[in-house]
Amino acid sequence: MSDVFEGYERQYCELSANLSRKCNSTAILSDQGQKQQKLSEIKTGIDEADVLIRKMDLEARSLQPSVKAVLLAKLREYKSDLNQLKKEFKRVSSPNANQAAREELLESRNADAISASAGQRERLAMSVERLNESGERITESRRTMMETEELGISILEDLHQQRETLLHSHKKIMPLCDAELIDLSVQLHGVDDAIDKSDNVVCDVF
Repeated sequence: MSDVFEGYERQYCELSANLSRKCNSTAILSDQGQKQQKLSEIKTGIDEADVLIRKMDLEARSLQPSVKAVLLAKLREYKSDLNQLKKEFKRVSSPNANQAAREELLESRNADAISASAGQRERLAMSVERLNESGERITESRRTMMETEELGISILEDLHQQRETLLHSHKKIMPLCDAELIDLSVQLHGVDDAIDKSDNVVCDVF
């Protein structure tokens, strides 16, 4: 790229932004003295912008073809921007500029109001839709919670019945176990007695 072209480019962009702001503020001025002063400043600025455009054009055409093509494409955009500024200057310079500016401002405000109203309605509709969705989710959550609660109650009832069954079975089994243990104890005592007798016999033999 060319440093010279970039320098002209920065100057033009700053000047263009300043001229655009001045055109907007001048359009609604009611004091003719102030308005004429602003129009004179805008005219001078447009002349300076023309000079910068010509300088950028000369600089771009002096460079290599690959660079020149890129810079000339940018320059076309700046020329279009300058033409728009000239049209704006012509509009604010016309005798009926103040009235036209006020009407344009009023139309813009009306359009903004309509757009804002439409936006509010859209946001309201979205809010209602979200509330409906939230209500449906809450209803579904409650239904799931009730089903879970019913399932939990059913499981507890089953466990209680199983506990009662086990306790009843335990009561039946315990007497049988006690009798068997007593019989086993008697048998063990008999075995012990037999062992003692055998030991005595062996001792007598030896």
